[in-house]
Order: sequence, then structure tokens, then C-alpha cells
Amino acid sequence: MSTYRWHVLGAGSLGSLWACRLAAAGVPVSLLLRSSQRLLQYQQAGGLALQRACTTEQWPLPAELLSAEVPISHLLLACKAYDAEAAALALAPRVLPGAQVLLLQNGLGSQQAVRQHLAQARCIAVSSTEGAFRQADWQVVQAGVGQNWLGDGGEAPAWLADLRAAGIASQWVANIDSRLWRKLAINCAINPLTVLLGCRNGELAQHHATLATLCAELEQLLHHCGQPPAAEPLLAEVQRVIQATAANYSSMHQDVQRRQRTEISFLLGHAMAQAHRHRLRLPALAALHTRLQGHLRALGLPVN
Repeated sequence: MSTYRWHVLGAGSLGSLWACRLAAAGVPVSLLLRSSQRLLQYQQAGGLALQRACTTEQWPLPAELLSAEVPISHLLLACKAYDAEAAALALAPRVLPGAQVLLLQNGLGSQQAVRQHLAQARCIAVSSTEGAFRQADWQVVQAGVGQNWLGDGGEAPAWLADLRAAGIASQWVANIDSRLWRKLAINCAINPLTVLLGCRNGELAQHHATLATLCAELEQLLHHCGQPPAAEPLLAEVQRVIQATAANYSSMHQDVQRRQRTEISFLLGHAMAQAHRHRLRLPALAALHTRLQGHLRALGLPVN
């Protein structure tokens, strides 16, 4: 058993999935919750429930508030990209020098902000293709087995073995930026369409022509942004992810269903900002971005 404890901030789909699997492997895990009300709700629920295959497991993991004084040596930051910077700022006094921090945010932009506030820690970005969705508060369903790429340009840490022992498929990579760009492109092809079509990931297999057009433009963008390894073969990878997570609802679809803010600014918004920066015309992506913003606006949700 590990001699250290993982603190997990973000009891959403992936945060809950990782927390339960680490606990199942005998790794000490504590949840970090933002308010006394959320802490009470969690305690009343009896912990996290993880459904995979035909079984449901209950995990009454210990939980504490962000304002607790317990030092943090290992942190899984699994909150939304737009909350990551504020979370890092709030936790900075608790994060020990040399602490290990995993950044599980979608898109690009939030990772740099977190590193600025947690300069004393080793911040490691994660790119994940795992499928999971929340059935209700404190209830997560594992809907697809994916891969997780981690890296920060340094050597692989010893605790990587804990992730693998927990069934979290993990690969250490030298160039994590390429993986993050590739994940951004995959999300830009999948997530907005699942919102506009109101469907699970697997149903996108019926929209091959649309996906092919979007992937062709995303490949252009990746090349212009100096990320050619992330560009090809993008369509084949998008199709593979759709198949592997066919039963899953994308994170953006889940957000919209719960009438919560989406990560549009860190995904499609970031892609369009880079296209504008490089004076690159991407009509299909631009039209998708406009349609998605209109859809969110009609629902009374933020468009950034």
C-alpha cells in the first residue's frame, strides 16, 4: 500500500472514476469538497458509487473541505478547466514543496495558469480518452476503457505504478503537449456534435462526412500550430474513440444536460482563437462554433 495519500478535487465523472479505482487498489484517497453543504450531501450519500459492467460498488472515501489544513503531497486536479486556476490558488497554501499534481482538464490554457499558482509543485498534464459519466450526484458509470498519457518533460515518477495497479492504463510520454493538442482536436470533433445532436458518442458514427470535414480542418490547424505529430491520422483516431466510448455521453453533453457551464472556451474556442492567430480559414469549424454558441445562448448558458 502507498505511504502517501491522493487528494482528489473534482468529484465529476473522471475524478470519481479515478478516486474509486485508486481506493480499490489500496491507495489512500481523500476527496476535496468546496463547501460544508457539499460535504454534508456527500456524507448523506454514503460515499461514491461506481458502476462498471453489471456491478455497483460503494466507496465511502474520506472527504474534507478545501480550507482544511492537512498538507497535500499528491493531488489529482479533476475539476473543470474554467475552475482550475481558482482551485490551484485556493489550495496553494496546502500543497507541499515537491508535491505531485496531476492536471486532468479538457482543452488547453488552464494548465499554464495552474502551474503559475503551484510553482512549488511538479504539475503533470494528463490526456485521457476514458469514458465515464455521472448518473447522479456521487454516482459515476464507467462507459468505456481508454488510455491516459502523462508527462511534464521529465522522468516518469515511481507512483505511476499505483495508477497501473488500479487499472488506470497510463503511459508516460516525453511530449505531452502533442497529446494535449491531439485530445483537443478529438474533443472539438466529438463534443460539440453530441451537444447539437443530443446523442451519445457512438451515434456520431452515422455522421462520417461531417466528422471527415471537421478532422481535415483540425489537421490543418494542428500543422499551423507546430503540432504535426498530433494531426494524423486524426479521423481514424476520432472514429476509434467514438467506438471505444460509444455508450458514453461526452463531458460537454453532460454539462449541457445539467445546465452547467461548458468548457467551450478551452476546446473549440481555443481552436478558433489559434486559427484567427494564424489567419487560417476553417469554415466548418467556424460554423460549428457559431451553432454551438447559439445553442448554449438559447439555453441561457455562457458561450465562453
